[in-house]
Amino acid sequence: MWKLGLEITNDVSDMLLDFPKHERYDLSSQIMRCSVSMLSNIAEGSPRIDKPFSHFLDISLGSSFELGTQLLVAKHRQYINNELLKKLEDKIEEFQRMTMGFQNGLS
Repeated sequence: MWKLGLEITNDVSDMLLDFPKHERYDLSSQIMRCSVSMLSNIAEGSPRIDKPFSHFLDISLGSSFELGTQLLVAKHRQYINNELLKKLEDKIEEFQRMTMGFQNGLS
């Protein structure tokens, strides 16, 4: 799941290169923070025991849902096309499935 999160973060970073400059400190920044948060919370929680780690996974999942919403805003503003939106949504959904599955396996 961490590797998929890294892939999503890199895809998002590449996507943001094409966003309008006036979004640099608004939507672009928020999108990037969400994608990095997904990844960072897994890393930060990984050395902890099950229950605290599960909390970090919850935060990571929340960031993934937030990212999905922000991508819809970007699509509405015509910063991304349907194809890119679908590609990222599919990866985010897979990340969510993997993370929830892993989380369910924790005691």
